[in-house]
Formats: sequence, C-alpha cells, structure tokens
Amino acid sequence: MVTEIVFFALPKGTTRADALALYRRTADKWLANPDLVEKYYFFDEERSLGGGVYVWRTREAARRWHGEEYQRMVQSLYGAPPRMQILDALIHVDPIAGRIEEL
Repeated sequence: MVTEIVFFALPKGTTRADALALYRRTADKWLANPDLVEKYYFFDEERSLGGGVYVWRTREAARRWHGEEYQRMVQSLYGAPPRMQILDALIHVDPIAGRIEEL
C-alpha cells in the first residue's frame, strides 16, 4: 500500500464552507474507484491550502489516477496545480480495532 498526499493552493479568503462546496463536487467519483482504499480531504484556512490524503493499493494506481487529466482537473477546479508526494505505507495502526498491521 502507498499513501499519497496532494496539496494545492486555494484562493485567498477561501472559507471552510467554500472548501467543502468544492470538495463535494469530486467526492462521489472516488467512491467507485477500485484502487482507492480511502481518502481524506483537508483544508488549512490560515494558509489557503487544500488537498487530500489517499491510501492506494499500489504506487501504479496512484500514478494512473493522478495523471495529466487529474492534474488539469485540479488546476481548473481549484485554480492551482497540485503538488503530489507518493510514500510507501509501512505500518497501519488502528486504535479502534486495537490492531497494528505491517503492510
């Protein structure tokens, strides 16, 4: 498994409500993605920063789903190109289930 962190600049003055409205426009499409384990959208109002944290089954899946088409969509929707980091996920800690799993 891999974790990918995607950052993008948001226009100054973007509020939490504004960010939620933007994120709602793309959230549904991720539900049916067979390669995505989970996704979290994030927002930092103070720094006008948005993005997402993705957990993918493979590094190849992350690259496939976040290729040129995705990057153009981010630029169009949020007004800035994404900055992406793909990282190997090594250990998963699940406090609710009381489980630690090496990946």
